[in-house]
Amino acid sequence: MKRLRAGVIGVGHLGQHHARHYANLPGATLVGVFDAEPSRAKLIADRHGVQAWTHLNDLLQQVDIVSIAAPTSAHFATAKASLEAGKHVLVEKPIAVTPAEAHELVELAARRGCLLQVGHSERFNPIMQRMRSHIERPAFIECHRLSAFGERGTDVDVVLDLMIHDLDLVLSFNPGPVEEVRAAGVPVLSSNIDIANARIAFASGCVANLTASRVSTNKMRRLRVFQRDRYVSIDFQTRQAVVFRRTLGSGSRPTIDVEPYHAGDEEPLRLELESFIQAVTTGSRPVVSGEDGEAALTLAGLVLEAIGQFTQRHSEDHASGVASGLENV
Repeated sequence: MKRLRAGVIGVGHLGQHHARHYANLPGATLVGVFDAEPSRAKLIADRHGVQAWTHLNDLLQQVDIVSIAAPTSAHFATAKASLEAGKHVLVEKPIAVTPAEAHELVELAARRGCLLQVGHSERFNPIMQRMRSHIERPAFIECHRLSAFGERGTDVDVVLDLMIHDLDLVLSFNPGPVEEVRAAGVPVLSSNIDIANARIAFASGCVANLTASRVSTNKMRRLRVFQRDRYVSIDFQTRQAVVFRRTLGSGSRPTIDVEPYHAGDEEPLRLELESFIQAVTTGSRPVVSGEDGEAALTLAGLVLEAIGQFTQRHSEDHASGVASGLENV
């Protein structure tokens, strides 16, 4: 089987691991890397014995596929240039900053006959892969994604930085069209929103409640799904899960059966890149397509819009209350 020539655009905290895997995966050969900081590109390139390219277009002329792990604000321009060059693209989440940008990338990939995959790596977490068959027609979904503050990712709101993972997961359960979105969020340590909560109601009757924070003391990555006959609790960090099933006992009252699960220590990113290579090689639809990335980003946009409305409404209420108080002085 022909090995695909791979390049990595952006070799910071996450991109360096894309390079590491391409250098070792069967089916791909790491050709080189590009980064906005040439010294960083050289460091990672030297680590794998490949070339650090100083011009993006030069790298694109040498590869079949690229991973884009640059800052979110650079996703659109970089992915557009790669697709226009006829390259298959895996772009880290979120696919872009705005739904309009995402839609343009999806259409461009279709016109150029290129595969576009989005790096929602939680789909490839071994515990998620193992538990997916247990999730059918959710009635209520609860997600918590919390982490300590760090500079990485703060070029966008926490909704695009962290919550986007869970928005994609929720949509992957096929809850149907969105009916209503309510949300609130505030900046704490950055100029963007650092903690947010969203309540999303779907036409099917399913409701999802999501909390994302990058200013927490404890790290948490949990998903809970409530269904008519079972409750599924997943911890992405420990890769453990529990399924609580309602069964009819010998008496008139139902009982609860508890069944624990655990998954292996495979790296989700490696599984994701293997899936990308297979999709390109076979011409099959990627597990997380450009359309999936666009859908998650569109829903993220609705959450941010709801946060803006909530903030404006309460700011106006506060201003009105202050004015009323002054009138009584």
